[in-house]
Amino acid sequence: MSIRSSSKHFLKTLFACSSSSKRCFNVLAIETSADDTCAAVVNSSRKILSNVVIKQNDIHKGYGGIHALLAIHEHMRNMPFAVKRALTEAGLDPVRDIDGIAFTRGPGMNGCLAVGCNAAKTLALTLGKPLVGAHHMQGHALTPLLTSEEPPKFPFLTLLISGGHTLLLLATSNTEFKILATTVDGAIGRCIDRVARSLELEWGSQGPGAALENFVNEDPNPDVSDIPPIPKITPGRLFFSFGGYHSWMECFLRAEGGIEMFDISRKRQLARAFQASVFAHLEEKVLLGLKWCAEQDILIQDLVVSGGVASNQHLRERLHQCLDSSRSYQPIRLVFPPVHLCTDNAVMIAWAAMHRFLAGDHDTYDIIPRSKWSIEEISG
Repeated sequence: MSIRSSSKHFLKTLFACSSSSKRCFNVLAIETSADDTCAAVVNSSRKILSNVVIKQNDIHKGYGGIHALLAIHEHMRNMPFAVKRALTEAGLDPVRDIDGIAFTRGPGMNGCLAVGCNAAKTLALTLGKPLVGAHHMQGHALTPLLTSEEPPKFPFLTLLISGGHTLLLLATSNTEFKILATTVDGAIGRCIDRVARSLELEWGSQGPGAALENFVNEDPNPDVSDIPPIPKITPGRLFFSFGGYHSWMECFLRAEGGIEMFDISRKRQLARAFQASVFAHLEEKVLLGLKWCAEQDILIQDLVVSGGVASNQHLRERLHQCLDSSRSYQPIRLVFPPVHLCTDNAVMIAWAAMHRFLAGDHDTYDIIPRSKWSIEEISG
């Protein structure tokens, strides 16, 4: 089935579900690309019936990041309970009420992906249900089509920012994405996490990125005049690079005698200056992406921002201000998923797989994970 006919079938089925008493298509989805064990049930009438996320922050914070083997073991331990909770909270019987099983095929940590893949295949084969392996970043990109009262219209730009990825994409359909910019080193979320550790911030229950945001927000307007300007990285070029920001932070701390020489006020000033710099980097690349689209005569009306870093409220404010102050382009509407659906979840995986289920396009039961998988390859 072609992409165009698949999209038409998808919309036709959604309309039929919302305008008749016919039961909609229920998808049970699993997400295990990193360190969150997730399961959810979503149906084709855009209803989230359950959303279970079991985090592992307390296990990994002593290692300064995700310990791969421990993450795999925790997924294996948590997966049966996550799936059972998702079904119980949805009030559905897996044999009678579930119509398809979805899972994150990639990209992600190979061993973690394998746990979710094997669980999904076992469920699908045992229950006799169709199976779809979805792309993790496609899930982030399409979440606002599920959650927004006024979903973004294709084509739209999408900024996907997380601990493992930083991408600026042109989305022209559910399955067609063009990468306008990616990172040449680490992702923005990884950079933020590393700086949070350098500042010796307590993770709390939400992880190092949220710890830095909360630390800065304790005094939203600190004086940063005694913090030297952080150099701009790759100005005027349409790609991301965050390694320089972390390197600058390490060099500055070393020159000042280490983090132990900073009182709480100056540490917060430094955190604030760092956060402002990496967010300015994102803003510049978004404007360059809009410029590229304008030069190609591509009309962009919506910018979708998703991924774990998109939950940062200050970033949301900064992007609104950035687009409002730019007079070079037509008005652009910013679209964010709800904060709890910015970080990894199985809701987005169910929705990313939904159009394939409704088009009758399924994977075989011998499917394997793809830890490296470009989003440009999913339309084939």
